[in-house]
Amino acid sequence: MTDFTMKTDADGVATITWDTIGKSMNVMNQQGFHDLDALIDQALADDAIKGVIITSGKEGSFAGGMDLNIIAKMKESAGDNPAKGLFEGLMQTHAMLRKIERAGMDPKTNKGGKPIAAALPGTALGIGLEIPLACHRIFAADNAHAKIGLPEIMVGIFPGMGGTTRLVRKLGAMGASPLLLEGKLNNPAKAKSAGVVDEVVPADELLAAAKAWVLSNPDIVKPWDAKGYKMPGGAPYHPAGFMTFVGASAMVNGKTQGAFPAAKALLSAVYEGALVPFDTAIKIEARWFTNVLMNPSSSAMIRSLFINKEALEKGANRPDAPDQTVKKLGVMGAGMMGAGITLVSAMAGIEVVLIDQKQEAAERGKSYTADYLDKGIKRGKGTPEKKEATLARITATTDYSALKGCDLIIEAVFEDPAIKAEVTKAVEAVVGEDCIFATNTSTLPISDLAKASARPEKFIGIHFFSPVEKMLLVEIIKGRKTGDVAVAKALDYVRQIRKTPIVVNDARFFYANRCIIPYINEGIRMVAEGVAPALIDNAARQLGFPVGPLQLVDETSIDLGAKIARATRAAMGDEYPDDAVDEVIFWMEGEGRLGRKSGAGFFDYDDTGKRQLYWDGLQARYPRAKDQPDLHEVQHRLMFAQVLEAVRALEEGVLEDIREGDVGAILGWGFAPWSGGPFSWLDIIGTPYAAERCDQLTKTYGARFATPDLLREMAAKNQSFYGRFGQEATAA
Repeated sequence: MTDFTMKTDADGVATITWDTIGKSMNVMNQQGFHDLDALIDQALADDAIKGVIITSGKEGSFAGGMDLNIIAKMKESAGDNPAKGLFEGLMQTHAMLRKIERAGMDPKTNKGGKPIAAALPGTALGIGLEIPLACHRIFAADNAHAKIGLPEIMVGIFPGMGGTTRLVRKLGAMGASPLLLEGKLNNPAKAKSAGVVDEVVPADELLAAAKAWVLSNPDIVKPWDAKGYKMPGGAPYHPAGFMTFVGASAMVNGKTQGAFPAAKALLSAVYEGALVPFDTAIKIEARWFTNVLMNPSSSAMIRSLFINKEALEKGANRPDAPDQTVKKLGVMGAGMMGAGITLVSAMAGIEVVLIDQKQEAAERGKSYTADYLDKGIKRGKGTPEKKEATLARITATTDYSALKGCDLIIEAVFEDPAIKAEVTKAVEAVVGEDCIFATNTSTLPISDLAKASARPEKFIGIHFFSPVEKMLLVEIIKGRKTGDVAVAKALDYVRQIRKTPIVVNDARFFYANRCIIPYINEGIRMVAEGVAPALIDNAARQLGFPVGPLQLVDETSIDLGAKIARATRAAMGDEYPDDAVDEVIFWMEGEGRLGRKSGAGFFDYDDTGKRQLYWDGLQARYPRAKDQPDLHEVQHRLMFAQVLEAVRALEEGVLEDIREGDVGAILGWGFAPWSGGPFSWLDIIGTPYAAERCDQLTKTYGARFATPDLLREMAAKNQSFYGRFGQEATAA
C-alpha cells in the first residue's frame, strides 16, 4: 500500500493522487517522499506521458502538511552527527522538489520538460503548499472553507522544504511576509489575489482545467530560472528591497524580542537567499532550517503546541464514561464571563439559557453575542442569517424554571461563596439529578463550594480565561468528590466550543493562577527593591511573554490583586509569604491607581485609555537602585517564580500530566511559547542546572525559590521531565 498512486489517461496526462492511508487529511511522511519521487521519475522517463497533475484523493482538501510527530523526532533520528544528517535529508527533499520544478528541462537551454500542475481540492498547508509551489501552475478549487498557507512559524519552525525560497521569489519579500512570518492562511480567492495560487476554478472543473493547461504546451520555466529574473519588490542590494529588509528586520525583532529562534532564522534565510541564485538559496534555506531543528525550542514547541495540544483536545485524559455532549446549557450570571460563555456556546450550536437577577442584565448579556457577531459580519466573517440563528439559541431570562432540561449548568456569578451557594441550591431545585453543575471561579476552592450541592459528585470547576471568546484554554478542576461523569461532561463541552482543556485537582489557585500570581508578585517585589520597571517588563518580553508582570497587573486590575492578597493572607495566616508585595499593592490601591480600568496604575494612561509611560510616583516612593541587576538575573527570577510552582503542582498531585502543565501555561498566560512550557524549559536547561540555580536564588532572595524535593531528586539522577513523566516513559 502506498499514499501516492499514478494513472495515465488516453491523452497522455498522468494524474498522481495523494491519499494518505488511515487519515482524514493527507500528511506527508518519509515514505511518502520516496513514493512521490519514484512516480515523478517514472512520469518523466515515460515518453507516452505528456504532463502530470498532482492532486488529492481526499474530498475538500489537498494536504495538512508534514506529520509533525516526524519533525519533532528528526534530530533524534538523524544519526551520530545530527546536523549533517538533517541537512543531507533536507537536501534530498529539495532535490525531489527541484526535479518537479525542472521537469526534465535542459539545464542550459531550458528547453523540453513536461508541464506539472497542482490541483488543490481544498486546504493546502505546509508541505501541502510547498509541493504545489514547485509545480508549474497551481489550480485551486473554489472552496470557501479551504485554507491555503504556510503556518510552520506558529509551531516554532519555518517552511524549510523550499516554501520560503519559492514564495519570496514568486511574491517578493514584502508580499510573502504575512504568509511566512505570521503564518497567515487564505481561502482560495484571497490566495489567488495574493499571487500564491494561479487559478481558482469550480470544484467539479478542477482536474479538467488542470488537464487542459497541461495539454496546451505551456511555457514551464519558472521566473527565477529564466535569464534576467529580478525579485519582485527588489533584492536586498536594490534601494527598494533594501528598505523592505530593514523594515522586516525591525518588525520581526520588535514582535519577537529575539525570543523565537525560527523567526530570526527565517528572516536570515530570506535575506541571504535573495543575494544568490536559486540553487544556492535552497541550500541556505536548508542550513537555516537545520539550525532551527537543532535548537531544542523547535521540538519543544511542536510537542506542546501541536502533539500535546491535539492529544488533550481529543480527550487524552478523559475518563471512561458515555458520550456527554451538551444539548442544553444554563449560564448563571450575565456579566462579562457569563456573556462570553454564552457567546462561545451558542456559536457552537448549543442551546443556552442565560439567567441574571434582572431582565435588563440578562438581555445585556445576550447583546454581547449580537455585538460580537455584528463585528464579524463587518469583517466578512459572518452573515446576518448566522447571527439570527445563533441569537435564537439564547434565552435571556430571570426565570429559573427555564433551566429545566439543561444537562450542564455553568455558574459565573460574583466571587462570593455565599452567593455561589445560594445559586447552587436554587438551580439544583429545578434541574434534573443527572445535570452537571460547574462553577467558573479563578480562586475559590471547588471542594468548599461543592458543600452547597446535594450532589457533589456532579459538581466541578470550569475556569474560563478572559476574554472567553479569545482565550484558547479552559481549566477543569476536580473537587474531592467530583465524579468521572462530571469530568467527561466538562471535557466534552470544551471540545464542543473548540477550546483546549486541562484537568487539574483542587488546590488554592488551581494550576494557572498559582503560577501567574508569583510571576506578577516577583515583578512587584523588584519595584520595591528599586529595580527599574522598564527592565522588569522588558526582561519578561524578551523571554517571549506577551506582557511583563507590571503591565499584566495593570490589565487585570490592582484592586483584584489586593482582594486576592487579603483572602490569601486570611487563609494562610502566619505562613503568608507576600508581605513585601502587599505593601506596594495596598499603597497603590489607596492612591486610587487601580490599573487600566481607572486610567492609572503602574502606567499612566491618556484620556482614550492608551498606555503611556511608567508612573513617576513609583520612583518617588521606591527610589531607583544605583546598581541595576543583570538582565538574566531578572529573567531567572521571573521564570523560576512560575516554573517552581508548576513543579510543586506536579509534586502535590494538582497536575496529573505534564502535558497539561506545558500546554496550559502557554495558552493560559502566554508562558514563553518558544520554550514549550515550564517542564519543557526545565528539560532544555537540565534539571541539575535548574536545582543549582534554585539554590543560588534561594540564598539571595529567600525560600520562595527553594528547590522542590522532586526537582532535587531528578537533578541527582540527571533526569528530564519528559523522560520520566512523558507518555513514552509512562507507556514503558
